[in-house]
Amino acid sequence: MRRSDAFPAARKRPAGAMIIRARLRLVRTARSFAYLATSLVAGPIGFVWTLATTVLMAVGAVTALGAPVFLAVAWADRHLAQLERRRAAWVLGTAIASPYLPVSGKGQARRLAAQPATWRDMAWFAVLFPLGLTLGIIAVVTAVVTAAAVIAPAWAWSVPERRAHPLVQQAMGTHSGRLLISAVGIALIPIVMWLLRQLASAQVRVAVALLAPGEHGRLVRRAQELAVTRARVVDAQAAELRRIERDLHDGAQARIVAAGMTLALAERRARHGNADIADDVATARRQLDEALAELRRLVRGIHPPILTDRGLAAAVSALAGDSPVPVAVSIEVPERLPPAVESAAYFVVAEGLANAVKYAGATSCGVTMSAGDRLVTEVVDDGAGGADPGGSGLDGLRRRIEALDGTFTVISPNGGPTRLRAEIPCAS
Repeated sequence: MRRSDAFPAARKRPAGAMIIRARLRLVRTARSFAYLATSLVAGPIGFVWTLATTVLMAVGAVTALGAPVFLAVAWADRHLAQLERRRAAWVLGTAIASPYLPVSGKGQARRLAAQPATWRDMAWFAVLFPLGLTLGIIAVVTAVVTAAAVIAPAWAWSVPERRAHPLVQQAMGTHSGRLLISAVGIALIPIVMWLLRQLASAQVRVAVALLAPGEHGRLVRRAQELAVTRARVVDAQAAELRRIERDLHDGAQARIVAAGMTLALAERRARHGNADIADDVATARRQLDEALAELRRLVRGIHPPILTDRGLAAAVSALAGDSPVPVAVSIEVPERLPPAVESAAYFVVAEGLANAVKYAGATSCGVTMSAGDRLVTEVVDDGAGGADPGGSGLDGLRRRIEALDGTFTVISPNGGPTRLRAEIPCAS
């Protein structure tokens, strides 16, 4: 297994790492504050909306317009709730998944009413008002007071303190007092940042509980995903069988037939004492060697023997060693993983390196692998980019990995670099 410095960003100096962590905390804090501050607006709007629609549905329930009114309110609720799910991404890093199940045909109102997500949307807008108002006020007041303390030397001198307590007069009316207030404010910044993140996390946990898919929705969605994945696996298997049949028919089989014909010709000449038998036998031997090489390539395309014999790390290192461009390899995986996981990860690397050489014109590549609950494989090249995620090779990889409940992403802007990333559950 080889290691190199092709990924220097992963081994920055401690000072650089501390700066990155501090920057990430600052960004998380800013997003948390924005989430809490906007809740001061979203909360009252959501409460008024919930109150108005509740009255509207109650009135509509005693008329013939009950079903249309409910459908219109549910439609609007869903769009507003989707905004709330996207707003939660400021804290979570990703939007909350939609919990809605498809509804069509007759009886839409009844089926919408039967979905828990419809009522949890309404419950969230009712809860958001007191929760968002309380936490938002705490966040804004805390942030404003801390900021005012930090910049106290710029404004505290203008505050009249004739009737204030002597300690307040000392703090606000002297340079040393104002500097002390500023120092206290600066010291409180990390605590305030932590408090803002905790407040936002508390509110977003309630949002996840009400706006995320429930157990029934998750099971239905999972069943749909499994149905799609199963269909893709069947298609991929059929395509692979067709490829194997085509390669055997057009490659190895044709060479073996040609070798048989050459040997038959040599046999006929031998009966008549022809002196060119040696050339025919040499030709037949070459054809058989080519057929054997074709069969070996086909076998490696199905499942490389080195993967079975020596494991994923050795197989990937062999791929890197055979590549015509320098490849930096960093692998931290157990000695053995489930065979299907090893095979999928191996072909991700093989496809990434092949594309880097054939299409991207790369001059160097990097392969990283790490395993915990999931095997994470990344292949990066410095080529021209522009890889098509829908191409046959990359789409085949995606289907293969999705069949294992994994994810496969391709990032390849024009001009490069190209990054293939596969995450595969590897619990045996």
